[in-house]
Amino acid sequence: MGIGLPAAIPGAAPGQIVEWARRSEAAGFASLAALDRLVYDNYEPLVALGAAAAVTERIGLGSYVLLAPNRGPSALLASQAATLDRLSGGRFTLGLGVGTRRDDYRAAGADFRTRGRRLDEVLAELQETWAGPPGPGRVGPAPSNGRPRIMLGGRSAPALDRVGRFGDGWIAGSTGFFAEGAAAVRAAWRRHGRDGAPRLMAVAYFALGDDGPRYAREYLTDYYAFVGAGAAAVADSALTTPGAVRDTVAAMGEAGCDELVLFPCRAEPGQVDLLAAALG
Repeated sequence: MGIGLPAAIPGAAPGQIVEWARRSEAAGFASLAALDRLVYDNYEPLVALGAAAAVTERIGLGSYVLLAPNRGPSALLASQAATLDRLSGGRFTLGLGVGTRRDDYRAAGADFRTRGRRLDEVLAELQETWAGPPGPGRVGPAPSNGRPRIMLGGRSAPALDRVGRFGDGWIAGSTGFFAEGAAAVRAAWRRHGRDGAPRLMAVAYFALGDDGPRYAREYLTDYYAFVGAGAAAVADSALTTPGAVRDTVAAMGEAGCDELVLFPCRAEPGQVDLLAAALG
């Protein structure tokens, strides 16, 4: 079980981010994760994860997922990811995807239409940068273990095939698509002659305690407003009772999910304690 930082919740205070990280590690969660948006009132995910790394020692850190095609030169991203990986003692997992918001790309001056092709280029360039020899001309620090683990998001056919070519695993943007997507990823893994098996992850949202459904609806209909009427369906899928949390965890385990990451809909660190209690 992983847990998301409240870094993408408008109005989240810096102290809440830090306390959330401390409590998550103390509660025994496997990882802390951050979402990526540019045109929204959220903290930049790599910076937020850096703050979490500074106040924790064990818990994993993941960007699920970073919008790589609108982040400029690959060398800069390679240096940022390697820096976070080194500062955290090798705890960082680099999750990458393309996203579906045109305004994020417009604000970054990046081409939305070619984002899939650009992600392929970024992945190849990251590998080349990290594999570079030490000494003059090397970009950034060397990652702790050769390179960070790379998880890829997306549900299109090219995105699922990309996992077999470049990734260490796949992260589903919703639990509902997990089974279908996982089967396609396993097939891509075999098709590209990969050894072992892909790591399979998924994300969901939660809001526990008093007024949990209200917090989930207010936050998720705002965060996903760009999808129109579909935002209400996302809000309705949030886990707002301990029973719903346990049922979803059990179902995802049976479906073959290696790690389920639950992102919050409210920023109070007490949500960490409520989730830990719901999980037993």
